[in-house]
Amino acid sequence: MASEAKVAIFKTKKVRKVIHKNEWWFSIIDVVSALTDSSIPKRYWTDLKRKLEQEGYNEVYEKIVRLKMKAPDGKMRDTDAANTETLFRIIQSIPSPKAEPFKLWLARGSSHKTKLFAN
Repeated sequence: MASEAKVAIFKTKKVRKVIHKNEWWFSIIDVVSALTDSSIPKRYWTDLKRKLEQEGYNEVYEKIVRLKMKAPDGKMRDTDAANTETLFRIIQSIPSPKAEPFKLWLARGSSHKTKLFAN
């Protein structure tokens, strides 16, 4: 079972994360939003999942879990989440100048020079 979700800040973007199976799991939608500035990050993620499957990266999709995290409306909702290793693979598929700084932030534990607080 996942613990209570936390929010880490990458630049000005909130990235929800939760401890699951003794490691951090991150909201993929939040990561997509932080990297792409897409107005509809959920649609971007849906399209990216499809692209990953078509390219034969089924193992990425198989490693994604749905965990309860607090949505912007305050309700707990199932959210696609990935651990750090899987998230690195997903980030490689997102063309963004923010990808490298985000990977460094993630590698530092997503708390280096960030605020961490309960959601």
